Amino acid sequence: MAVKIYKPTTPGQRNKTGYTFEEITKSKPERSLVVIRKVHAGRNMFGRITVRHQGGGHKQYIRLVDFKRNKPEVPARVAAIEYDPNRTARLALLYYADGEKRYILAPVGLKVGDAVITSANAEIRVGNCLPIARIPLGTMVHNIEMKEGRGGQMVRSAGTAAQVLAKEGDFAQIRLPSGEVRLIRQVCYATIGQVGNLDHKNIKLGKAGRNRHLGIRPGVRGSAMSPRDHPHGGGEGKQPIGMPGPKSPWGKPTLGYKTRRNKRSNKYIVRHRSAGKRG
Repeated sequence: MAVKIYKPTTPGQRNKTGYTFEEITKSKPERSLVVIRKVHAGRNMFGRITVRHQGGGHKQYIRLVDFKRNKPEVPARVAAIEYDPNRTARLALLYYADGEKRYILAPVGLKVGDAVITSANAEIRVGNCLPIARIPLGTMVHNIEMKEGRGGQMVRSAGTAAQVLAKEGDFAQIRLPSGEVRLIRQVCYATIGQVGNLDHKNIKLGKAGRNRHLGIRPGVRGSAMSPRDHPHGGGEGKQPIGMPGPKSPWGKPTLGYKTRRNKRSNKYIVRHRSAGKRG
């Protein structure tokens, strides 16, 4: 996929780039695989904002993506490559031999007409889904299960891929895109290949309006607020913040403050994404 550069006829177009969509083969989604996305604007069931800076945006339909790939030994054909407004990756529409239709993440190199399958004896080919135990060392994979049968939960965004490094006993060592090396049970499934839409990281929004179309509202700097609204507010002049370290609007330390609380999974992390750092 190439990046489209806009002619700077207006100030908003000056640093703006976008997709060429040359890999998209179908403009409208499969009607049986979409549901309406309800916008909550960051509010919970009581109407209180629990996630700030959310709201508005273009109307979107949620595509029902098959992360489980739970149709073993049933071959499928790629019918189309489609755009999904809810994620950075592209989707591949599969027509299974039994007539069912499903969406999967479209990896690099998967084209219309290609055949894919979920099987322990499947060929090591882009788009096929196998148990990690049957995937050779060094293979690039994505959509990796953390627990057998739960479906892929890791390595699903555009351009990402993990690598199978080693196998010992019931576990395999997988190097994730962050650099973390993690133990995953070999009975868990993963999909061969790297997630497509590699140029997503090169896209520049160019203007604030494109962020609003994505449903992202403006975020104000804490130092621009009053002391009652943010710990960074107030003070004379434009000093950084006037305290030893930055804090959140609720006074909690941030930037370096450890927030990881899931100590139960520490035993599965062989190497942290930051060298020398402990979970």
